[in-house]
Amino acid sequence: MAQMMQNPLSIHKCPLQVRIPALSSVKSLQWRPPKPRQKLRINKISAVLETGKSPVISEPEIANNNNGSSNGVMVKKNAAMAPSVIEVDSVTEADLKENGFRSTKRTKLVCTIGPASCSFEQLEALAMEGMNVARINLCHGTRDWHHNVIRNVRKLNEEKGYAVAVMMDTEGAEIHMGDLGGAASVKAEDGEVWTFSVRAFNGSLPPHTIQVNYDGFAEDVKVGDELVVDGGMVRFEVIEKQGPDVKCQCTDPGLLLPRANLTFWRQGRLVRERNAMLPTISSKDWLDIDFGIAEGVDFIAISFVKSAEVIKHLKSYIAARSRDSDIGVIAKIESIDSLKNLEDIIKSSDGAMVARGDLGAQIPLEQVPSVQQHVVQLCRQLNKPVIVASQLLESMIEYPIPTRAEVADVTEAVRQRADALMLSGESAMGQFPEKALAVLRSVSLRIEYWCREEKKHESMYLPDIATSLSDSVSEAICNSAAHMANNLEVDAIFVYTRQGSMGSLLSRCRPDCPIFAFTSSTSVRRRMNLQWGLIPFRLDLSDDMESNINRTFALLKARGMIKSGDLVIAVSDMLQSIQVMKVP
Repeated sequence: MAQMMQNPLSIHKCPLQVRIPALSSVKSLQWRPPKPRQKLRINKISAVLETGKSPVISEPEIANNNNGSSNGVMVKKNAAMAPSVIEVDSVTEADLKENGFRSTKRTKLVCTIGPASCSFEQLEALAMEGMNVARINLCHGTRDWHHNVIRNVRKLNEEKGYAVAVMMDTEGAEIHMGDLGGAASVKAEDGEVWTFSVRAFNGSLPPHTIQVNYDGFAEDVKVGDELVVDGGMVRFEVIEKQGPDVKCQCTDPGLLLPRANLTFWRQGRLVRERNAMLPTISSKDWLDIDFGIAEGVDFIAISFVKSAEVIKHLKSYIAARSRDSDIGVIAKIESIDSLKNLEDIIKSSDGAMVARGDLGAQIPLEQVPSVQQHVVQLCRQLNKPVIVASQLLESMIEYPIPTRAEVADVTEAVRQRADALMLSGESAMGQFPEKALAVLRSVSLRIEYWCREEKKHESMYLPDIATSLSDSVSEAICNSAAHMANNLEVDAIFVYTRQGSMGSLLSRCRPDCPIFAFTSSTSVRRRMNLQWGLIPFRLDLSDDMESNINRTFALLKARGMIKSGDLVIAVSDMLQSIQVMKVP
């Protein structure tokens, strides 16, 4: 370790087991200044600063001495070679400039886009408040509407330098309500009688009538059954059956939303025999998936996943339809079937979502918190990003501040170190989408800071997940880098990754410092924006690790995002290396 630190730019080949020195001994080590050959003297920095332009920085020219030889970065000048640029969004830049490394948000934020947040200006406002992923829900809206949302998100990324990913959520083949005749919502009052029907109506729906998408609905329910809407937001009791119509009396009043999920209970038990027979991916879902592939979305979330085979089948379908696509498949954990096959489902997917609303309609409410924690821990162990979703700040659909219980709920998800938190109705149709996101961001930042300062986060055993020697080396490097970062109290970890694999492994370790992830792929940059602690940059990478590091230092220093003396650890999946250094 001492030899490595004497020459901070030397590459340290990390063995599979690395002994980390105690913090007391590390602090006694003296850093030697970089050799003159390694210092950067910047003659010219060209940055695009105009409003509405992507915040990119071009590569500094190499300073020459009087003899004309380079005493800067060892890069060959080639007139045909395009200048390097680094892409970073204004929010990250402002945080690093004003508050330093430790101020950056680690927990990622997902916003469901709806009528309250679909314009370019509204999307930009959400991005400025910290939105990392924009979710479109195919249960609602037309494909033309969703196309316009995706176009606005892409425009935002191109013009403003963001890396907001797009997640498409399928409807699933479970039992759903219809569109409520075009109404945005309808209030069901206590004692009112409503008709749930499988009939097709010409023209407008009769008053207090709801269409159901499942033809066998009237046959399956019985008088006395309890009908639960949207995970318990409204409840009805079945009082009469008339052919294709089912008369129900409202017992728990609330707001009915279009395409809401329906479940029915009998004598305190969920009636699920029919649901278990329905396919996970419906015919409509396949058409929506084709739409998502054509639009180049970053993630497709599959509702009501029952087995790993569904995920594998979808992945093979995506690969066949778009060989160059880089679409991740997210498994939504929201049913009893999902819990029965949980580990296999997560292993086969590219991430998971704890959809607590629908999940709470299928298991006792008191079991939801423990299931959430189990899913979050399992995803981290298996190196899969996990999203905690549903009703985080539900009251902010109507009110400008959340309840204290909602803040405590968000706090628990952050303490569990979930990769991301998701707003649903709060950002899609609520009256205060920006305020809701600001609350989510401020609470996340405060709890993350508190956990670091008080060392409140619990260590977790992370099993080996590598399946090859090369993967084992990468995994060992990332584990070691995270331990070193905590022991040395470094300012940041820099990871240079082409496909995002080492960035994901570092995120899994949850180090105290932020992780700067540099990739040459725009799509990989967006996908990394879902993972805990990763700050994704786009940078043209070369095979010369020293050149990548020196160019990164020069470009970030020019923007004021790092400064001389900052201590960083750099890792790369191109050379499978670790370097410890101070910024010159």
